[in-house]
Amino acid sequence: MKTTIRFLDQAATREEAASLGELLADSVAGGASVGFGPGLDSTVAAAWWRDSVAPRVGAGSVLLLVAEVENAIVGTVQLAFPSYPNGRRRAEIAKLLVHSAQRRKGVAEALMRAAEEAALADGRVLLILDTETGSDAEKLYAKWGWVVAGVVPDYFIGSDGNLHPTTFMYRRLA
Repeated sequence: MKTTIRFLDQAATREEAASLGELLADSVAGGASVGFGPGLDSTVAAAWWRDSVAPRVGAGSVLLLVAEVENAIVGTVQLAFPSYPNGRRRAEIAKLLVHSAQRRKGVAEALMRAAEEAALADGRVLLILDTETGSDAEKLYAKWGWVVAGVVPDYFIGSDGNLHPTTFMYRRLA
């Protein structure tokens, strides 16, 4: 099955909020460390996409990419831009999510490559992200050429209720 990557504008983000909410809830249920606790309801997650992400997409401070298989959203990633002039050369990768039924099929890599291309097209040559230390995601980013900048202890509360470290990484595009 072919994976298609597309950008969502503000209106499309709102229209797809329910699908994005289901994707986020699935990811959190699978242990993803993306700022939400266990038991996330897809309705609450949909509201986050509609009320928090969509306005930032509309303002141009976030590019939202989705991966689709057979017209269903199976993954997403955000490319966030700093609001200050000195940040014009960099962007942040956030919320790389792939539905549990679509993992290990190249969806995450397709999303990341598309995000990197979009960043370069906008003159961004340095990307940053953070991920759970020791996670499969950290290993995957390293495989794709991301470099560890450092680790911050006790950065987030995991699904187990304990504090966990986060690894900050970067990737130079040019």
